[in-house]
Amino acid sequence: MYLVVGSTGLLGSEICRQLTARGQEVRSLVRQTSDPAKVQALRDRGAEVVMGDVRDRASLDAACRGVSAVITTTSAMPFSYQPGNTIAEVDRDGQIGLIDAAKAAGVRHLVYTAFSHGIGASFPLKDAKRVVEEHLVASGLTYTILLPSYFMEVWLSPAVGFDAAAAKAAIYGEGRSPISWISLVDVARFAVASLTNPAARDAALELGGPEALSPLEVVKIYEEAGGRPFEVQHVPESALAAQLEAATDGMQKSFAGLMLSYAHGNAIDMREMLQVFQVPVTSVHEYAQRALGR
Repeated sequence: MYLVVGSTGLLGSEICRQLTARGQEVRSLVRQTSDPAKVQALRDRGAEVVMGDVRDRASLDAACRGVSAVITTTSAMPFSYQPGNTIAEVDRDGQIGLIDAAKAAGVRHLVYTAFSHGIGASFPLKDAKRVVEEHLVASGLTYTILLPSYFMEVWLSPAVGFDAAAAKAAIYGEGRSPISWISLVDVARFAVASLTNPAARDAALELGGPEALSPLEVVKIYEEAGGRPFEVQHVPESALAAQLEAATDGMQKSFAGLMLSYAHGNAIDMREMLQVFQVPVTSVHEYAQRALGR
C-alpha cells in the first residue's frame, strides 16, 4: 500500500493516476475541504480515500498505518494558501510531522518533492523545503528527494504570463539563461519509478527535461509551432529583486523568488539520470505541439 499526500494537487493526482493504472494499492490523504470532484476522481481510479491534514498529527499516524511507502507533494502554495494554512504550517511543520509519523508507523520509504538545488534565491517556500530535506535525511527512513526544475504546466501557462493562445509571453529577466523545463507528468513517472529502483534509495534526484532551453528559445519553438509571432514583455531582474525584498507575505515572496531564479536559469544534465531510470521525458517542442493542439 502506497500513501499519497497531496493527492488532489496537479502532481499528486497524476502520481495516483499512474500508480492505480499499474494496479497498485493507493491510499490518498485528502482534507475535509478538498474539492469533491477531485476526491471522487481518486475513488473512481480505485484509490482508498482517507480524511486528514498534515497539520493534524493524529490523522497522519492513522494514514500511515499499514503503508510501505509514502509519496508527498502537498503544499500550501498556491491554491491552499490562507491564514492557518501557510508555508510554515504546511510545507515545513506539516511535512516534518508526516516524516515523523511515517517513521513511527514503520514506513520503509518516503518520497518527497522539493525544488532543484539550482534554484538559488532564498524565499520562504524553498527555505521550508530545505529544512524538510534535512529532517528527512536525518530521520533514518529510506528516502528519495525529487528536485525538479520548472514545470511546463505552470511556467508555460497564462498563470505566470505565458499565454500561448494569445501569443503573448512575460519573460523574467533577459530570457537568455537556459532552463531544463519538465512536465509534471514526467516528475510523476520518476516518483513512481523511485518506489522500486534501487538507485533512488537515499538519493536526491535533480530532474529536468531532455534539453535546457532559454525562455526566448521556448518562445521561438511556440512561434514555429503556432505559426505566428509572440508579443514578448520582459520583467527586469531588478524589479524582481525589489519585489522579493519588499514582499511581506510568504506566498508573494516565494513567487518573486521563483521568478528571480528563473531569470538566472536552471540547466540540468539528465543524460545519466535517464540511463539509470529509463523514464521518458517530454521535450518543450512536444509540449508546445500538444498545448497548441497540433
